Amino acid sequence: MQREPGLKWLFLDLNSYFASVEQQENPELRGRPVAVVPLLTDSTCAIAASKEAKLYGVKTGTPVYEAKKMCPGLRCVLARHDVYVAYHERILAEIIKHAPINKVWSIDECSSRLPPGRRPHEKAIEIARNIKTGLRENIGAHVTASIGIAPNSLLAKIAADMKKPDGLTLIAQEDLPGPLLDLKLTDIPGVGANMERRLHKAGIRTMEQLWHTAPKQMRKIWSSVQGERLWYWLHGYDFETPETGNVMIGHSRVLDPDLRPPDSARLMARRLLVKAVYRLRRKGFYATTLSLSVRSVLGQRWAGERRVTPACDPFTFLQALEELWTRMSIANSQRINLKKISVLLTGLKRADEITGDMLAASPAQIRRMQKQEALAAALDRLQNKYQKETVWLGVTPKTLVGHVGTKIAFARVPEREEFWH
Repeated sequence: MQREPGLKWLFLDLNSYFASVEQQENPELRGRPVAVVPLLTDSTCAIAASKEAKLYGVKTGTPVYEAKKMCPGLRCVLARHDVYVAYHERILAEIIKHAPINKVWSIDECSSRLPPGRRPHEKAIEIARNIKTGLRENIGAHVTASIGIAPNSLLAKIAADMKKPDGLTLIAQEDLPGPLLDLKLTDIPGVGANMERRLHKAGIRTMEQLWHTAPKQMRKIWSSVQGERLWYWLHGYDFETPETGNVMIGHSRVLDPDLRPPDSARLMARRLLVKAVYRLRRKGFYATTLSLSVRSVLGQRWAGERRVTPACDPFTFLQALEELWTRMSIANSQRINLKKISVLLTGLKRADEITGDMLAASPAQIRRMQKQEALAAALDRLQNKYQKETVWLGVTPKTLVGHVGTKIAFARVPEREEFWH
């Protein structure tokens, strides 16, 4: 393994993305502290904060009632995930005019492996500045990005974090470890509070100590090869790592107050499940296990799972959900309002992987599965043709945000079609 000269990677991190989009869309919010929230209630938490709100200490996860005390002029805006996805697609289309996109890490982060001819310092800087100009002119002046350029994507991400908002930072091979030594251990992606405690236990409290730790020692501290990989990345090496595939598909939701009674919550669980199964089919998977978990307004929790013959149609999983819901209702003998619901499909398999499973099914089960899959495919064709939900399975609960279940999660950007269902 060798370190190559030049700046190979560009990492782009959109600044206060959800809040910046809201400010771009609504001139009244520009220059004002803004918090994007999942519900218009003081009992929820901010899921994004504008750069003006961050100056008061408001950040992602800050309870709204605390945020309003910290920042009396705070404007709370209901999250619009469909709008953020639409902007995301436009932003990627702009970036790709200037550099290839190798990986989309999240709704507001992506990285580019620069072509060999664009790796000299002046060429890499030119690309970054062209991207910034393109965002300003074609997306909007209030949607800005911090860009880092370095020998590998991890160092490029670290560089992007060094200057916010709207920064441009280079970490060259010959500069290492200089730019890293002023960082805290938790400034390194992958080093959270728990890992920091493990590093302290190993006698590592500063970046300089981490830099001089041997690769095998890093592997021992992490209890995995990831620690050794981190050592090489921090030292400027660039190499590929195996991609992990899909292992689960699901949706969860904190319920609007009107949807917290058990009967209404059950309808929401059904809708979340139908959306998850739709994603399952779009990705070409079958699932073998459905999990349901709920949390009541009193903090009580219940979770259960139901195994099924490999399936990708909503009817199989809706039947399994009814069984799980009955078990949950019996366990919670009182009719307690629910605050959060999650449904999860696991045991994912491709069609060519389920042959063995189907050998155990009876001819009647196989015929039923084929009919249900054909009906599900017909429903998909209707939804895709009209780009909205044309046929409903059961009663559709009404929500404050206008769509059910689809939201942006860490490392997963919904497809725009998901907002039709």
